Amino acid sequence: MSTGDYYVKHLAVDLPLTAAERIADATLAAGRGAGLLPLTVVVLDAGGHAVVLKREDGSGILRAEIATGKAYGALGMGIGSRVIRDRLKERPAFQAAIAAASDGRFIPVPGGVLVCRADGAVIGAVGVSGDASDKDEYAAIEGVRAAGFTPHPENPSETWRDAGL
Repeated sequence: MSTGDYYVKHLAVDLPLTAAERIADATLAAGRGAGLLPLTVVVLDAGGHAVVLKREDGSGILRAEIATGKAYGALGMGIGSRVIRDRLKERPAFQAAIAAASDGRFIPVPGGVLVCRADGAVIGAVGVSGDASDKDEYAAIEGVRAAGFTPHPENPSETWRDAGL
């Protein structure tokens, strides 16, 4: 076989690296603009695979896992992680079951935001950790929107600025 006959088929990609980088960079910029603590942001494709992970200087070493868990939970349930928290508030046994089913990759607090195309199809999720969860979610929503996609949820909590650690 000549080397000209050897090739690899490329996978179709709905959330290309360039778009994921735009989301991550815009998310970090939103955090800096709002005066948030150092953030870690991860962008997952629709299959739950990390496309981009960025950790600002000073962001804690567990933040990558937390951000991933927020995004992974949003993808797994098909709703933003704040919505998950609100819907499952009175169902701790179900939350624990989801955490077990996902091998602990489920973190049901704000900061996991779905990335949707214009037609509403989910093509990935962004997860953010580093400040109060509502502030993390604010940065994620702003990052998704700045990159030209529709976030879910579409708006941060009305009281995100007042959230404390």
